Amino acid sequence: MRRAPHHRTRSRQAVTAAVAAGVLAASLLGGTAATAEPRQDPAHRARTTLSLPSPPGGDDVRVLVFHASATAESPTVDAGIAAVEAIGRSGPAAQRFTTVATDDAAVFTNARRLGKFNAVVFLTGGGDVLDPAQEAGLEAYMEAGGGFLGLHDAARTEPYSDWFTGLVGARPAASSPTAVQRATVEVGDRVHPATSRLPLNWKRADTWLNWTANPSGTVHTVARVRESSYAPGASANGWDHPVSWCRDYDGGRSFYTAMGGTADSYAETDFREHLRGALHWTTRLSRADCKATIDANYRAERVTKPNQPGQNDQIGEPHGLVAAPDGRLLYIGRGGADSSKPVVTDWSNPDIGKGRGEIHVYDPKTGQVTLAGALTVFGNKGGGDELVKNEEGLLGIELDPGFLSNGWVYLHYTPHSRINRDTHMAERYVSRFTLDHATGKLDPASEKVLLKWPVQIHSCCHAGGGMAWDSRGNLYIATGDNNSSGFSGGYSGNNPQPNFKGVSFADARRTSGNTNNLNGKILRIHPEADGTYTLPAGNLFTGEEPDEGGGKTRGEIYVMGVRNPARIFVDKSTDTLYAGWVGPDAGAPSTTWGPAKYDTFAAITKAGNHGWPYCMGNNQPYRDRNLPDPAKPLGWYDCAKPKNESPHNDGLVNLPPVTPNTIWYSPQGGGVDYPRDAAGVPSYRQEEQKLLLPWLKGGGQATMNGPVYRYDAASGSAVKWPAYWDGHWFVGDFYDGDQPRHAVLTDPRTVGKGGLPVHAQSLKKIIPVGNGGIRNLMDWKFAPDGSLYVLDYGRGFFTSDAYSALWRVTYTGGEPTPAAGQLARGETR
Repeated sequence: MRRAPHHRTRSRQAVTAAVAAGVLAASLLGGTAATAEPRQDPAHRARTTLSLPSPPGGDDVRVLVFHASATAESPTVDAGIAAVEAIGRSGPAAQRFTTVATDDAAVFTNARRLGKFNAVVFLTGGGDVLDPAQEAGLEAYMEAGGGFLGLHDAARTEPYSDWFTGLVGARPAASSPTAVQRATVEVGDRVHPATSRLPLNWKRADTWLNWTANPSGTVHTVARVRESSYAPGASANGWDHPVSWCRDYDGGRSFYTAMGGTADSYAETDFREHLRGALHWTTRLSRADCKATIDANYRAERVTKPNQPGQNDQIGEPHGLVAAPDGRLLYIGRGGADSSKPVVTDWSNPDIGKGRGEIHVYDPKTGQVTLAGALTVFGNKGGGDELVKNEEGLLGIELDPGFLSNGWVYLHYTPHSRINRDTHMAERYVSRFTLDHATGKLDPASEKVLLKWPVQIHSCCHAGGGMAWDSRGNLYIATGDNNSSGFSGGYSGNNPQPNFKGVSFADARRTSGNTNNLNGKILRIHPEADGTYTLPAGNLFTGEEPDEGGGKTRGEIYVMGVRNPARIFVDKSTDTLYAGWVGPDAGAPSTTWGPAKYDTFAAITKAGNHGWPYCMGNNQPYRDRNLPDPAKPLGWYDCAKPKNESPHNDGLVNLPPVTPNTIWYSPQGGGVDYPRDAAGVPSYRQEEQKLLLPWLKGGGQATMNGPVYRYDAASGSAVKWPAYWDGHWFVGDFYDGDQPRHAVLTDPRTVGKGGLPVHAQSLKKIIPVGNGGIRNLMDWKFAPDGSLYVLDYGRGFFTSDAYSALWRVTYTGGEPTPAAGQLARGETR
């Protein structure tokens, strides 16, 4: 039902005079009363109250569309009212409602009338349309538990009111573009009824508002507009440009969308679906979580204390983390020593690099930390250049799927007892140990060595180390390329020249690019109960390929062409593998050698070659080099048909094609791309670059891949992260400057094929940065209770210090709203 237009153009002086005269209708219709006092004009201190039922409206759901304007009526009014009316008349009976439209602001001082509406829609044209008493009535309505939906120019309404600014969430910049433009909306909330059925990438035409202050973190953003898809003008907000959001406000529920700036918008099926969900939440027809990305709803607390002097009683040199099914957290120390103690770097000394790789256990039930055990490892050589320092040690930890019954713990480490001081070679082990649940101690005599392979230890770095299980009991093992970064100018690690006693330490074609070498890979094996393993079907090689004479592949390889995959994760609901690895050191691209250093994240759905040291990012090739003069470039690598022609290669020459990666970033930004020539080679001219992932930027960078969150609806945990985050992949960097700390969504249609993420949500204020926060993110995992545990490495290298710590990040926002008992007709979703 529509009410005939009733245009009002009262002056502020007239409004104020009316308030001073006490013009107000008030009536109590039942329920808990809500009382509000209006914003006071400095010249008038009249007190005005309005009593309303709490919550307003009832099971005969009614929506008020208010469409006043301080100037001419907005051209979207008729279309907007028609859309709301149509939504109210359609769908299941339990979701229908009655629509009433008016431009008479007196409704907000008429308690008997206002109290009948479950929600109020502002389809206003902007300007000052409420006098102080009327604004006070709207405040009282929200305090009583009412719902508000603001559309487009509603953000320009009541420009003098701080309270109304809070209600809508943000104010438009005066220089916002006015032209209708087609743009892409990134729909990040896949749970809220206003967005759950919309496309991930929603392409539509509208007029797009910029914000004087970005509301992200104070509101819950459900959708953003991608500025690279249109011309946002001089007041652009950047990659984080909210376009629709909601939050619980002043006792009620507020939803705002900046879309709907054209009459045509209201005829769109998807836009009506967007409004339908917003109306269902604001009218109390359905519940929704509008708190999930509000920074204040998270609590980060350090749960381990600093170590006592001379002891690692709380934590070693932080390097990996795993959560047990009973909620205990097991975390490892790589092997760096107390910084006050000297390290042995002399190869003639039998104790060179000897360190302790420690396993600590934190029990959240008691808040206590115990040292479960330690291994004697190689890797404690301290700092210095890459021919001195070393990153070996205790590198990875995983728990057997039957851990609670069998106590089996898998450790990925470099035993000191297996180093060769003459050849500077070592062995890397993946071993199974047993943790005695009664004593809380790891039994060193229980070791079963599943897998071992040689690694060079003459030069640092890139040891890898992460491990993860899939749903079929396969264990994934991440190994680094174990090569120096210092002999290729920071570009492709393909210099064949440097070696020690015949073993190259600067040619990743010997390792990552070699089909017959387990370094620079992600391996996949199936551990057996007797401490052996079998090979699952679907790995990149079987180990028995007859190609090029046979004997040139390893069947354990699932992914080749990775550099330093320190952290990996498998989402057991999809068995997608998520990995991140650190890039080389070139600070800028080179038209001679190729891209700048790219740190990389990849969502991997099948076995493949991910490029290093031939190609990076979205298949951007490096330039080949070879003996006798590696300083002279040869041709560009062919990402579709890469060849390993290194003199140090003992695997296949003809390699699998390179699969492009999901995320990459450099000091220039995220998703750096360039125009390409006829052969597909990028220009690598910085002035021609395009940033496909503008939310990313590097510098001193080191990827730290995180988990994919899966929401457990059956869990009664009061601290679990909300359903909004379900399916989000957490990607971060060791450093906390401009580097990433985000949760991203991928498109199921393109994931694993190099498809870019479709949405990113910043975590920098939820997982706090800076000296007082988690400055050096080393690992992060969700516990069974849905809380997030994060390891902070500390502020020094190759040691632990007072900042080395285990942190816990919990959600404190509570249940979705409205409360289940306040639903108008019971749950309709």
